[in-house]
Amino acid sequence: MALAVNPEHDPLSIEFCGMMLSSPIVLLSGCVGFGEEYTRIQGFSNRDVGAVVLKGTTREPRLGNPPHRVCETPLGMLNSIGLQNPGVDKVIDEILPTLDFNETRFIANVCGSTIEDYAEVTRRFEDSPIDAIEINISCPNIAEGGASFGNYPDMSARVVEACRRETTKPIIAKLSPNQTDIQENARLCIEAGADALAVINTISGMAIDVEERRPVIGNLKGGLSGPAIKPIALLKVHQVYEIAKPLNVPIIGQGGITTPNDALEFMIAGAATVGVGTALFYDPLVCQAINSGIAGYLLRHDMRSLRQVIGSLTV
Repeated sequence: MALAVNPEHDPLSIEFCGMMLSSPIVLLSGCVGFGEEYTRIQGFSNRDVGAVVLKGTTREPRLGNPPHRVCETPLGMLNSIGLQNPGVDKVIDEILPTLDFNETRFIANVCGSTIEDYAEVTRRFEDSPIDAIEINISCPNIAEGGASFGNYPDMSARVVEACRRETTKPIIAKLSPNQTDIQENARLCIEAGADALAVINTISGMAIDVEERRPVIGNLKGGLSGPAIKPIALLKVHQVYEIAKPLNVPIIGQGGITTPNDALEFMIAGAATVGVGTALFYDPLVCQAINSGIAGYLLRHDMRSLRQVIGSLTV
């Protein structure tokens, strides 16, 4: 059970999928390891965020992609880690017992190369202390020739449906921006049993070493994150909110958030919570500044709750 908060006395608290979060900030998968990496930095605390999404976890251990895996770009970063992780058994048996579930909520990130993989990893987390499960549907589907599950609405829904059968915990479907119709994907994922949506995942990109005339990233392409993708992410959140709002399905808005205003933009566009990731690499204490800025905004606008901000865009 995570740290209890009282929404009547804390304007930053927010209810999300039945969980009461002490802050609207969610630390994104792949940016904070398995929840402990930043806790060794002076001044950082998981208590400053509402939830932490753990590193992507697969059925079996994975070594990940060949180097280089990370490349800095103008206002962003390419990464192609390749889901390096010790496998679900080790995560549950050795890593989860080291986490302090009184600090914040912890969300597992489930990955797989087949639908059966996703379902099995989800089943394993069902009896763990994990608070919710994020389904990373951007993984390549080996059975379909390597096409990403998340780029095709029907395939995304099949993954969510399979995971839904294996758990009673809240399911968050992480939507890819690398697809034709994100609204249709959102609708089908909700129908398949998703309790929330994370919008968006990284955008596919590449970088080239002009002297060597070779790709910088060892796997040729990577996922672009950081401020460069923020305008795209904002639009996707607004589009998905149009589908999710009537169904009362909350959104984690993410993509380039580095300031309080960034976070507020996502919430105004329809996000109930906001994901912070790449910004942590150069400012590990950025969450404190974002919390403070949001609190100041509420005070200036005489708002008592974040609910007054969410989806308040006038068009």
